Amino acid sequence: MRHGKKFNHLGRKTAHRKAMLANMTCSLIQHKRINTTLAKAKALRLFAEPLITKSKADTTHNRRIVFSYLRDKFAVTELFKEISVKIADRPGGYLRIIKLGNRQGDNAPMAMIEFVDYNEIYNPKGKKAKRSTRRGRSKKANAPQVEQTTTEEKSEE
Repeated sequence: MRHGKKFNHLGRKTAHRKAMLANMTCSLIQHKRINTTLAKAKALRLFAEPLITKSKADTTHNRRIVFSYLRDKFAVTELFKEISVKIADRPGGYLRIIKLGNRQGDNAPMAMIEFVDYNEIYNPKGKKAKRSTRRGRSKKANAPQVEQTTTEEKSEE
C-alpha cells in the first residue's frame, strides 16, 4: 500500500537516495544543467529548490543547513556567491525540466534539468518580456485619422 507516500523513492534505500540527490544537486550547481531520467529530475527539483531558497539569505545558519544536505563546500560556496545573486528577485521556480525523449537502451524517459536564469535562449539578457494586461486595441489604433488631416490642411493654407 502507498499510504503516506509523498515523494518518489526511486527504488532506493533512504541513504542511497539522499546521497544520489545531493550529488546530483552539486553537479547541477556546478554545470547549471544536467541530463537525467524524468523521475530523477522531478525528485531533484523537490530536493534542490528549498536549498536554493535558503541561499537567498546568506547567513551562517543557512550555509550550515545547506552544507548538511550537500556535503560539498565548493557547491555551497558557488550556490551562495553566484547563483543566489542571480535568482535574488525570483519568488520560486528556479529550475526548469525539459523532456528529451526516451533513452535508446531501456526506453526510459529522459529530461534535462537546468536553472531558469542561466538559459540565454529562453530569456535573453535575463529580462522577461513585458506583456500587456489589456486585451483591447490601443487608443492610438482607435483614434480617428480625420483630426490629423484637418490640422495638416490648416497649416498648408
